[in-house]
Amino acid sequence: MARRILAAGNWKMNKTPSETKAAIEAMKATCASEETEVLLCVPSIDIPAALEAAAGSNIQIGAENVYFEDSGAYTGEVAPNMLTDLGVKYVILGHSERREYFAETNETVNKKMIKCFEHGLIPIMCCGESLTQREQGVTMDFIRQQVKVGFLGLTADQAKAAIIAYEPIWAIGTGKTATSDQAEEVCKGIRDLIRELYGDETAEEIRILYGGSVKGSNAAELFSKEDIDGGLVGGASLKPDFGDIVNYNK
Repeated sequence: MARRILAAGNWKMNKTPSETKAAIEAMKATCASEETEVLLCVPSIDIPAALEAAAGSNIQIGAENVYFEDSGAYTGEVAPNMLTDLGVKYVILGHSERREYFAETNETVNKKMIKCFEHGLIPIMCCGESLTQREQGVTMDFIRQQVKVGFLGLTADQAKAAIIAYEPIWAIGTGKTATSDQAEEVCKGIRDLIRELYGDETAEEIRILYGGSVKGSNAAELFSKEDIDGGLVGGASLKPDFGDIVNYNK
């Protein structure tokens, strides 16, 4: 079965609820597609406004993070059932910014992965290396560890439903982009690891995204690669021009 291309936006800490409504209203026409799956992951406070604005369109709304407990004294956190109660299906986990600024680890990402599947959420688990790690030639060693720990305890059915986003840290928000061959090499390595862990069927079904300065001008080349199934897009997903990525094949 062919893997459907996913254009997923990560809004990070941008836009108020009123700005969210206006932005999504402007995107409805530009992001319309019968072929590409479209997702915007927005700040938690913007989710209700985003869902309202996206209603009736092909744009799905996801979250940028979730906690690994169902409830409790965890001030400022968002529980998985809070997201599902709103109608959210997808959530980003382990983004490099969460790891760098908020002490996320492979182990906490794993707890969140498990908790997502308990509640029917589909995790988009991020992985990626720094420029120093790439220059030292340890890219795949580092990413294999992130994925192996992140997926620890997941069944094959859960693994094939999950999404992995490869985002080289040196290419996020810098204007630098891994070449399509560099991105494909790592995404293939990730798929090969999933094959080692879960077998051919899971490896062929799991979707692997590339993230890192994806834009309309390079989306077609990136998404044409055998092991790249779409993109996790930052700044370019905040504007109607996101439609150029969604409709990369037009």
